[in-house]
Amino acid sequence: MQQPNIVLIMADQLAPQFLPCYGHPLVHAPALERLAQEGVVFDAAYTNSPLCAPSRFVMMSGRLPSAIRAWDNAAEFSSEIPTFAHYLSAQGYRTCLSGKMHFVGADQLHGFEDRLTTDVYPADFTWHPRWDSPGERLDWYHNMEVVTKAGPCLRSMYLDYDDEALFHAKRYVFERARENDGPFLLVFSMIQPHDPYLCRPEKWDLYREDDIDLPATPLGSVEEDAHSKRLRYGYGADAIDLDETTLRRARRAYYGSISDIDDKVAALLKSLSEAGIAENTVVVFTSDHGDMLGERGMWFKMSFLEHSARVPLIVHAPKMFSPRRAGEAVSLVDLLPSLVELSRDGKAGEYATPLDGRSLLPHLAGPGGHDEVIGEYYGEGVSTPQFLIRRGSEKFIHAEGDPPLLFDLEADAHERNNLAADGGAREKVASMLEELRTRYDRAALEAAVLESQHRRAFLQKVMRKQRVFWDHAPKQDVAQSYVRNHLPIYALEKKARFPSA
Repeated sequence: MQQPNIVLIMADQLAPQFLPCYGHPLVHAPALERLAQEGVVFDAAYTNSPLCAPSRFVMMSGRLPSAIRAWDNAAEFSSEIPTFAHYLSAQGYRTCLSGKMHFVGADQLHGFEDRLTTDVYPADFTWHPRWDSPGERLDWYHNMEVVTKAGPCLRSMYLDYDDEALFHAKRYVFERARENDGPFLLVFSMIQPHDPYLCRPEKWDLYREDDIDLPATPLGSVEEDAHSKRLRYGYGADAIDLDETTLRRARRAYYGSISDIDDKVAALLKSLSEAGIAENTVVVFTSDHGDMLGERGMWFKMSFLEHSARVPLIVHAPKMFSPRRAGEAVSLVDLLPSLVELSRDGKAGEYATPLDGRSLLPHLAGPGGHDEVIGEYYGEGVSTPQFLIRRGSEKFIHAEGDPPLLFDLEADAHERNNLAADGGAREKVASMLEELRTRYDRAALEAAVLESQHRRAFLQKVMRKQRVFWDHAPKQDVAQSYVRNHLPIYALEKKARFPSA
């Protein structure tokens, strides 16, 4: 069987609860709706760490954060860790990244043969938390101004970035079609709808303010857990009262950003079709984490609550898999073995290191497959490791020193009833705590994170003084670009024409 091309499309901070294919009645995203109607939709897909860089490192490596030291948004992603880009390259794929991946460190490729844009975020050590200063507000951290000043704009840094990433991704598709030199992996990764909550005027105008839904679980409607309280303090949400107009404006801009990324998904799918390679291309759509978007008075991510921890996951390959919805709990760590097996006609991969992820191919083929997610969080709002266990409808969250959280998501989709506070769940809570004690050495993990934070606090100051930057600079061979004299002009024009004459 011919190896399929694989196109992985990523959004950033996109909660599935705000997509029409996951039941939202208002948001306009017809391209994603079509992918969902023709593909396999995962209704319980999660990030393994609700923060940009760690979630992406986990997704690319198939390993949980503690196995690769993916502590936070300034943790280095080691070059010796194989990624799905490495494994697919070994399978004969040309591998390419256009857009964001938030790699930290000198290696800005991690198995990608081509990287078409710089990253939207810095590659240095600055953005790390300080567990030994838990009450400190960080100057680079989220703040509520992005909520209070949400609205339409003509241009923004993030709009510019996604436009650039799309341009390069579309051109790359036609380059591969022209060359016709074997299968390719293209990762097209956008920064929207990540805050600041801004969108183009025409996307803003898709929605009426009065139609915008307010949070289903508003601030004060449930008892605030310890981690949520620390997060709200960290980004200043506890010091500001938001009226309904402000809430609606922020959510309206977020919805407008979703409609913008949907346009970009449609444009890339159109390029695949025009290039004549759509039928032999597997398209995967996902995000790195979600966004609380005002639920419980919380914003952004960094929480294992549903709006922050769940991600959309759609696999579109109608020639290979019938449309269906999969209800089992899966996660981003499962993508590496899944992509590798897709490249090997369903055969199991051979890996250079143990994996924590499990293939999604049983879910794609029909009912079955695993139903478990393990999550780890070492970022802001905690000063000791926090863990997630999701099996079936049960979801357990715990960090040492915080009261545990236990929810039955089938009966309580909005996580309003913490069963761990109920004496009737004492045995279940004890069992979950024992499982975490068996799986993790919390004291050793905490010591490793603190040591890493101290090292990076020192190094980032020295690097800034020495003007050491790891940010990716895309290569461009201008001697081979457009019309040059290495070939006659008519030969160049003929070579660039698609379809060929």
